[in-house]
Amino acid sequence: MTEPAIATVLDALARDSRLSGFLRDGRIEAMPAKRSRRLLLLDEVAQVFEPGVRYPEREVNRVLGAMFSDHAALRRYLVDAELLARADGQYWRSGGPVRP
Repeated sequence: MTEPAIATVLDALARDSRLSGFLRDGRIEAMPAKRSRRLLLLDEVAQVFEPGVRYPEREVNRVLGAMFSDHAALRRYLVDAELLARADGQYWRSGGPVRP
């Protein structure tokens, strides 16, 4: 996973008028309280993880920390939304659309 992938996700969030208000200085500042918007944001964030690839928790934390100050909360949101799955300290993409 590369820094350009993180930048691509953050750019997509900034371009979406429903989600851009949750960003500041190129990072997620707050999680949407409204479930439908939160799921839109989480779905976009999940795009940074390649389907079929397992990531150690340290790498997931690094990537999510580059997008949001509370990487642990963001990781929990992704798992709760079934966009990421976890076992034995590893995470993998488990849901959401796969975009080119």
